[in-house]
Amino acid sequence: MSYQYVFENKSMVYMIYFSVLGIAALSAGIVDLIVTVSSSAYSCGILEIPQGGFRGGWGGLIMVFAGIFYLSGIKDANEIHQFAKVVLASVLIWVLAGTDIFSMIAGSIPSPEPDNWFNSREGFLSAYAPPYTPAVLLLPFTLVITGYIHRYHKEIGITFKPYSRNDGQG
Repeated sequence: MSYQYVFENKSMVYMIYFSVLGIAALSAGIVDLIVTVSSSAYSCGILEIPQGGFRGGWGGLIMVFAGIFYLSGIKDANEIHQFAKVVLASVLIWVLAGTDIFSMIAGSIPSPEPDNWFNSREGFLSAYAPPYTPAVLLLPFTLVITGYIHRYHKEIGITFKPYSRNDGQG
């Protein structure tokens, strides 16, 4: 096996899964941008499209590029550079979802009442109820790439040993 190729054979499940994920990310990004340009909020069931300039505009661009990376990365799926595009697309969604989750956590702590500093337990927990942004909804589906990364390391023989302070070097 050459190090240029990630896997010896293309997995049809890999290609279909990440093409569907790419289409979902690309369409979510386009909808993010449309909602931002039209400056109207959109919420449907568990999905909420943010309208702010930062999260809607930049977040929409990030989702569009994640979708493009997914779709271009499945072209020659067993080649390492194409695999890196798929990993990069997942990382883009992880960062965007992480900022959305952090925003959710930070928004749940202060109280909406002017005389209380901290939110009540019910108010705190209700902040984590739906609707969610597209990046948070796609987050669990992007974690599948970690299995493929593990499989790649296993095939080329990379093992990770835990770091120890006493490695014999004084």
